[in-house]
Amino acid sequence: MTTKKARLKDIASLSGVSIGTVDRVLHDRGEVAEKTRDKVLKITRELNYTPNLMAQVLKSKKPYNLVSLLPRSTEENTFWVKHPLGMLKAMAELDPFPVNLTQINFDLLSEKDFVKETKTVLKLQPDGVLLAPIFQSESIAFCSLLLKARIPFVFVDGYVQETDFLAYIGENVFQSGKVAGQLTEMITPGGKDLLIINLARNLQNVHHLNNRTKGFLSFFENNNNKFGEKISLNISDPGSENVRMELDKVFKKHSNIGSIFVSGSKSYKVADYINNMGIKSVNLIGYDLLERNIAHLKAGTIRFLIGQRPEEQTYKGVKKLFDFLSSNKIPEKMEYLPIDVVTSENVDFFI
Repeated sequence: MTTKKARLKDIASLSGVSIGTVDRVLHDRGEVAEKTRDKVLKITRELNYTPNLMAQVLKSKKPYNLVSLLPRSTEENTFWVKHPLGMLKAMAELDPFPVNLTQINFDLLSEKDFVKETKTVLKLQPDGVLLAPIFQSESIAFCSLLLKARIPFVFVDGYVQETDFLAYIGENVFQSGKVAGQLTEMITPGGKDLLIINLARNLQNVHHLNNRTKGFLSFFENNNNKFGEKISLNISDPGSENVRMELDKVFKKHSNIGSIFVSGSKSYKVADYINNMGIKSVNLIGYDLLERNIAHLKAGTIRFLIGQRPEEQTYKGVKKLFDFLSSNKIPEKMEYLPIDVVTSENVDFFI
């Protein structure tokens, strides 16, 4: 059975008012008696009325200018290659509407470059911003400027609680750390030490790595006696030679390491070291479906990877911004995506 879609004309007829009055009630324009307003809204709900978004937006002829501010993909970190694909998919679906998207990128290792590109974004006078808030303090400062200019913004890949963001799409960062902890418990013999590695120039300012590490450690709070020492290693220079030197020091000092948790996407750098040194007794868990990570996963050097669905994050981020700007649709503030646990046996289903 086909149900006919309700129209403004239907609401007006049942309410005993003009179409113009219904339009004023639904769009909160002009003076309408409270009794009339209540009646119109009641009938609107009963008819399950939804506006024709396409007609509404095309009629307004107002172009919506969106800007994304995400890290630049590099040979060292190809994780950010996939984010533009999600945005392109969203923009293809929005092709009938007057909406534009400008992509601005910054150096993942440089707070200074991030600040520089925030100024580029503001000069573009966007209607909405899609943002990866990699650097906490600089992101807070930028978001305060967006709020002052009344520009809504959506976070991907992580969020900063101290800002009034429109929405966040991505993993529950703390919980994904706990998942990594559970995986580590499953594959690590009792009594072995655990090594937590953060590859970041200024770890205290990279909030998502911090929160993952906190989640990982929190998992072991109730079974602290099962394993040995929990060793934290922060590597500020992710260059391969420096990684080798830092790992040499750790393995020389700690000979009882059973598993390694890498909080970011550069797990392959640690896997390269394990391969080159011929270490067979250490399990490795990391993040993101980069080609080099996948190669180590299939070879068995990495036991588990946790995927973050980057394309889905940016796709949904663009759509949420457009829906808010075009029809004032308030999105779900926290949309947590599934935490994908990827192994050598199921990886081909994710790529």
